Parts: sequence; structure tokens; C-alpha cells
Amino acid sequence: MTRHRRFSSTAARQRGFSLIEVMVAILILGVGLLGFALLQTMNVRFTKSAQQRTIATTLAYEVIDLMRIQRAAGNLGAYNGVTFDEFEGLDTGDCPRDEDASTDANIERWMCQVHTALPDGAAQIVLDAAGNVQVDIRWGDANWSEDEAAVNTTFSLTSAI
Repeated sequence: MTRHRRFSSTAARQRGFSLIEVMVAILILGVGLLGFALLQTMNVRFTKSAQQRTIATTLAYEVIDLMRIQRAAGNLGAYNGVTFDEFEGLDTGDCPRDEDASTDANIERWMCQVHTALPDGAAQIVLDAAGNVQVDIRWGDANWSEDEAAVNTTFSLTSAI
């Protein structure tokens, strides 16, 4: 008895991949890699933006803590002088920290930190008679801008002193 293989003709035709199958696989791989590259780019943007928000939050809480420390000195009115206009042409150096600094020195150091830690960083402090303070920190978030003009992002913090 001779045994015949039923699928011998089919097996002979399927020896390898055709050029079309290989090109389709390369196209699918290319689209996947482009998607992964876009994902990485967006990840860098989100990470940088989150870092800047963290810095702004830390600086806002720092100035409120400085105000609470210096409340007894009665110099809280000096903080009302911090406006967005004060940051125009601000000359920043290394922002030295002095433990026994006066209120004015602390304000200048804090303004220096805002301006150097954030791109185009500026801030405004509004203190009302009831002891409530609002700190607004604004910076240029160029990570989301398609052109050269930076998109301004603002962080606001309101607290009682």
C-alpha cells in the first residue's frame, strides 16, 4: 500500500515569506516605532512641565512660611511690594541664603530664586488686612508652544498667615 500525502502540493507552495508579507511587517513595525517615539517626546514634555509646577509650588509655600516666620516683626507689608512688574530686568546672581537676613533680603533672595528656577519666572504677592495672602507664580512653559512665543502658566496659592 502506497501512502499518499494529501497536503504535499500545499506544503510545497509554502516554503517561505513573500516580499509583500515582509514589507507589510516592516510597515507595521515602522508605524509602531514612530508611535513610540511620539510617546517618548510627550513624556519629556509632561515631565518638564511637572518639574516646573513642583518648583513653583515649593517656592510659593516657602514665601508663605517666610511670612509666617516674620509675622512677629511686623514687616509683612513689605511682601505686598512683590508684583509681576518687579521681575522685569531683574538681575539675578547666585541667590545667597542668609539665616539671619532681614525681610528685604529674604524677599530679594526669593525673587531671585523664582526668576532663576523657572523660565521667565515672575511672582505677585497680595496680602489683605485680614491676614490672607495670595501668591501667584507665573512662568513661560515653552514645552507646549509650537512657535517661539512661550505659553504662560500660573500657579496660585491662597493661605491665611
